[in-house]
Amino acid sequence: MQHIIDRFISYVTVDTESDPNSNTTPSTAKQWDLANKLVEELKAIGLQDVTIDDKAYIMATLPSNVDHEVPTIGFVSHFDTTPDFTGANVKPQIVPNYDGKDIVLNAEQNIILSPSYFKDLLQYKGQTLITTDGTTLLGADDKAGITEIVTAMEFLINNPEIKHGKIRVGFTPDEEIGRGAHHFDVEKFGADWAYTMDGSQIGELEYENFNAAGAKITFKGKSVHPGYAKGKMINSMLIANDFINELPKEETPQDTKGYQGFFHIHHLTGSIEETVLELIIRDHSKKKFEKRKDLIAKITKKFNKKFAKKFGEDIVIAEIKDQYYNMKEKVLPVKYIVDIAESAMKEVGIKPLIKPIRGGTDGCQLSYKGLPCPNIFAGGHNFHGKYEYVPVESMQKATEVIVKIAELTAKGDYLNKEVKTKKRR
Repeated sequence: MQHIIDRFISYVTVDTESDPNSNTTPSTAKQWDLANKLVEELKAIGLQDVTIDDKAYIMATLPSNVDHEVPTIGFVSHFDTTPDFTGANVKPQIVPNYDGKDIVLNAEQNIILSPSYFKDLLQYKGQTLITTDGTTLLGADDKAGITEIVTAMEFLINNPEIKHGKIRVGFTPDEEIGRGAHHFDVEKFGADWAYTMDGSQIGELEYENFNAAGAKITFKGKSVHPGYAKGKMINSMLIANDFINELPKEETPQDTKGYQGFFHIHHLTGSIEETVLELIIRDHSKKKFEKRKDLIAKITKKFNKKFAKKFGEDIVIAEIKDQYYNMKEKVLPVKYIVDIAESAMKEVGIKPLIKPIRGGTDGCQLSYKGLPCPNIFAGGHNFHGKYEYVPVESMQKATEVIVKIAELTAKGDYLNKEVKTKKRR
């Protein structure tokens, strides 16, 4: 247990926060600090073909140790942390044999991690938890995933009696700002399929995610002295407010779950002359996803028609850009890759929790780039904030799942039909 704790802490104490306002890859220079460290560590444990490109994408190989043909599989995680909350000067706290009570993260600031609010904590009574000190996030998203992949590869190297095919490892920057797969070279990676180790609680296995789009809506106005504004002033902030009120009231993140989609307003800035509204659109159903985008267009058209004579031109400009799509479409034709992961979990004593992701991962974009890539739990909870924590036992189990997936794939008895493998590089 201590080995996995030490490895995880060595990763999370390196600041790798990404920056959505940067045009470089990686988006922050400090991501190189961990990237270079990982390259050296992968070489040290005995992986081959360890490479890092000019954008900090890391790949490595564990060669096959069987004499028959086995599909090449991959495991992928990201090393950046979200810009939503600071990841600088992370000071992890170890809570052994958790007693099921409140955990004081920071006594001075009275920051408490309590099972009365975070009920999932009670699943881990008696286990060892790693928490924050209440002033930063932890970084289990997704340094827990990296820890598990590296530890699993090290275990397989040290235990050659466990038979496996060729395994590829990939670590990416900038996943938290939606760019993790943008420069991922699927052909170079050379795997038939892969798994992202980027889920949350133990048992999660996901191959469905949202279809996603972002919208930027600009509202124009006319500023006139308020004392003489009758019939002349057009306050863009009020128009934006009216636009928001046209959206379905209960289709927001806080009011939805499971397969239910939503509109999420995340930024609103403005003045009388101009207001900019930014929101994201999410839905698992492609049909409903398209209807959501159509609704934005219809509301925009309605407002422009209303103000056409008074303003003389369009008063609302809506820009909608698709971000990613539901990986289900790409994974279902090779559903056996999910079945392998499910079997692996069962064999190591984990009850699989197969459910849709209410978000996206590198895996959904990789699936559309030709690398089917379901998502497996990494073990953490309460990502992107000061209440983040991870049970060490969950990281250990995730490591076991990786090893078992490799073992089951090498056996090749998981399906009754031939798997067409790619040409080996």
